Amino acid sequence: MNNYIIETKELTKRYKDFTSLTNLNLHVKRGSIYGFLGPNGAGKSTTMKILLGLIKPTGGNFMINGKMFPKDRAAILKDIGSMIESPSFYANLTGEENLELIRLVLHLPRQSVSDALELVNLTEFKDRPAKKYSLGMKQRLGIASALIGHPPILILDEPTNGLDPVGIHEIRSLIRSLPRKLGCTILISSHLLSEIELVADDIGILNHGHLLFEGGLEDLRKQAFQNGYAADNLEEMFLEMIDEDNQIRKGRH
Repeated sequence: MNNYIIETKELTKRYKDFTSLTNLNLHVKRGSIYGFLGPNGAGKSTTMKILLGLIKPTGGNFMINGKMFPKDRAAILKDIGSMIESPSFYANLTGEENLELIRLVLHLPRQSVSDALELVNLTEFKDRPAKKYSLGMKQRLGIASALIGHPPILILDEPTNGLDPVGIHEIRSLIRSLPRKLGCTILISSHLLSEIELVADDIGILNHGHLLFEGGLEDLRKQAFQNGYAADNLEEMFLEMIDEDNQIRKGRH
């Protein structure tokens, strides 16, 4: 069996006068947490939307869990739970009722709603209307709706965005526990390396649609040291790497 549960080959997305992704080759290991990093507008959300079949790539292809796009598109979607941008719910329905609607659509067993609430620590708030949830609770409900039915892959786009430190810590702890509890693989995006550093096994750094780096945090430290960066501060090094790439780009124009 292929060790990579998500693999993209030369994935490219062009718009009329703008290229969002250029020949992207990602390798996400089965059962890992893969941190997808890059400044806003780097192409992270575009990549995630392509993997979810929401945007058509201009070139290249990808495999998910041994299935090839576009031939196996419907089967691929069954393998992925996702939270892209901020989750949307029916405000007047309770957390439990919102998940119940998803359960019915996916034809899942009754138990899956209480299982999902339990996983994200929302059981005691299940009867509260979603409009009365804090932002952190809404994010957790969003993750619950992504993992209901236990898909082998979770795609989470900036799940800690806008949260206070307590909310960030809760989401981070939750994400770290999921591969062990569910045996799933998580692709998580952020523009903060300090955030990803605490949860990810591997990282990919994207800038202007180009992959600048892919590997483990130790590999990044080594590369930083070789390139003369301060290896003890990964966030600073990440920003320098992006800045250097931007300078090279400016020189080309």
